[in-house]
Amino acid sequence: MSSANREAPRPASGRAGTKKELPDHFKDYRHVWVFIELERGQVHPVSFELLGEGRKLADKLGVALAGIVLGPPGETTQSAVAEAFAYGADLVYNVEAPLLADYRNEPFTKAMTDLVDAHKPEILLLGATTLGRDLAGSVATTLKTGLTADCTELDVDMDGSLAATRPTFGGSLLCTIYTLNYRPQMATVRPRVMPMPRRMDRPVGRVIRHQLSVAEDDIVTKVLGFLPDSQSGKANLAYADVVVAGGLGLGAAENLQLVKDLARAIGAEHGCSRPLVQKGWLSADRQIGQTGKTIRPKLYIAAGISGAIQHRVGVEGADLIVAINTDPKAPIFDFAHLGIITDAIRFLPALTEAFTRRLSPHSRDKLAS
Repeated sequence: MSSANREAPRPASGRAGTKKELPDHFKDYRHVWVFIELERGQVHPVSFELLGEGRKLADKLGVALAGIVLGPPGETTQSAVAEAFAYGADLVYNVEAPLLADYRNEPFTKAMTDLVDAHKPEILLLGATTLGRDLAGSVATTLKTGLTADCTELDVDMDGSLAATRPTFGGSLLCTIYTLNYRPQMATVRPRVMPMPRRMDRPVGRVIRHQLSVAEDDIVTKVLGFLPDSQSGKANLAYADVVVAGGLGLGAAENLQLVKDLARAIGAEHGCSRPLVQKGWLSADRQIGQTGKTIRPKLYIAAGISGAIQHRVGVEGADLIVAINTDPKAPIFDFAHLGIITDAIRFLPALTEAFTRRLSPHSRDKLAS
């Protein structure tokens, strides 16, 4: 066979086969940016959690940590700027415009991509909220860069690359993803995955203001009105201090009442593992785990939950995990702080009775203190 007909050697697979040397036009990309999600005057707490994580990355790289605040002119936007400094930002990039009063993909994407093109960050982090996911995908597509979604861990590799870890294959494996030849390196992180940093009273530092280069006539979407969902009655598991959850070990849907009774007795939120949502026993807003809610309570009680990696990822940030399961080999006992090998159906009523007897209505709030 002639050399012309020989098959060309295949490049090495995985990271070993990827160039680590950045193209020249990306070598001046520096600093870590965190998008401060401001909606209707409120900053989403995930923004502060990301500032805490961004601080670690910036310190490892020896670069600055910047907050990105997009919003309408006025006090609420400037308050968000001040809060970014209070949670650790070294500087803030600020775009103020009436078009940014309500979230719409087009003006927010334009504002963010113009900032990136002008100031060139090497890492850009956003919260994996409804707003953040929509914006992150649009920005990454416009900038033609990589985006790792729903990360559970962020780090910087030896060569300075962002190592973004997320569950894959339905939560059965953890995969670390690199964006080696493109900038910025983008990632989204769900609320409560990262710990909340301590707020420090700090003066407002350097603020770099940028003009929004888009007009209302250029935007296809229009805001006709706003309907708040504050009265929807959905669970707020992500920010609950105490959570009680049930799994398949409860055996039947009616036994979830035992979980609810205990939660009510100690002033907690109640939730469940993914299989119970799939069976229709509880609604999706009560699901705990990588594909549900990530929680960081001070106390988490898991009854009849085996503790597969998908669930572990969603709860391992809890200060105290109490597992109740009949199977001594259940994976949840590998990461629970306290394990009780018994039948949850018999144990939960006894635990509820004991708490009810010991806790007065005024003392229940002290449980999480």
